[in-house]
Amino acid sequence: MMTNAQNPEEIVKAEGAQLDFSNDMTYGSYLDLDAILNAQHPLSPDHNEMLFIIQHQTSELWMKLMLHEMRAALMHLQQDQLHTVFKMLARVSRIMEQLVHAWTVLSTMTPPEYSALRPYLARSSGFQSYQYRQIEFLLGNKNAAMLKPHAHRADILQAVQHVYEAPSLYDEALRFMARQGLPVPAAYLDRDWTQPYQANADVQSAWLIAYQNPEQYWDVYQLGEKLTDIEDAFRQWRFRHLTTVERVIGFKRGTGGTSGVDYLRKMLDVVLFPELWRLRTEL
Repeated sequence: MMTNAQNPEEIVKAEGAQLDFSNDMTYGSYLDLDAILNAQHPLSPDHNEMLFIIQHQTSELWMKLMLHEMRAALMHLQQDQLHTVFKMLARVSRIMEQLVHAWTVLSTMTPPEYSALRPYLARSSGFQSYQYRQIEFLLGNKNAAMLKPHAHRADILQAVQHVYEAPSLYDEALRFMARQGLPVPAAYLDRDWTQPYQANADVQSAWLIAYQNPEQYWDVYQLGEKLTDIEDAFRQWRFRHLTTVERVIGFKRGTGGTSGVDYLRKMLDVVLFPELWRLRTEL
C-alpha cells in the first residue's frame, strides 16, 4: 500500500539544511541558559540539595515576573488604563498559582533529607528574599522591621525602601475610586504610605456602592474582584508555605532566626484588602 508518510530519517534529512544555527541567535543564547543552568552550587554532598536550590531559584524568577507585572499595573492604574491593569493583575494571580505548586514539589523532601543539608545553609533564609518583601509592600503589608534583613546591602535596601515609602496597589485603587466619584475619605488619598493599612467603614461603603451598581462602576467592580483574586491566591501561597515548612522541619526555628511555623501561622491572619472581604456580608 502506498503512503505519503515520511519515516523519521527522511524528515531529519529534509530538514537538515535548517539545523545549522552556528551563525544565529539560538534558544540557549536567547535565554542565557548557560548562566541559568550553571547557577546551582550545592554546598552539601546530599542529593536533595539540588531540589532545594532549584525550587527557590525558580520561585525567585516567578517573583521577578510578578514584580514586573505589579509595577506596570500600578503605573497603568495611576493613568486610569484599567483594561491593561486587569490583564496584568490576572497574570499575577496565575503566577501565584505556580508558586503554590512549587511548595508541593518541595514537600517531597522528608525531614531527614532536609536535616542532612540544613547545616550548610548557615543563616540564609527565604525570610531574606528582597523580592518577596517588595511584593508584600506593594500589596500593602508595610512593616518597618522588615527593612532590617536587607540592611547589609545598600542597593537592595534602597529598592525595598522605595516600595515601602510608596503607595501600595490598594492605595492606588482607592485613589482611582475617588477619581470615579466614589466617596473615599480624603485621609486615605494622601497619607503616610509607610503605615500599615487600617480598615475603614467609609472605604467599605465606597466599595459597596460600586458592588451594588456594577454597570455604573464596572471598572471599580472589576478591580475589586481582581484584587480579591490576588489575595485569595496569596493566602493559598502562604498556607502551602506554612504546611510545607511544618511537614519538613516541624516546629524548629527558621534558619534566618524567625520562630518558623509559629511566625508563618501568624502571617495567615494578615488581611490585605479588608473592605473587599467584609462587604460581601452586606451584599
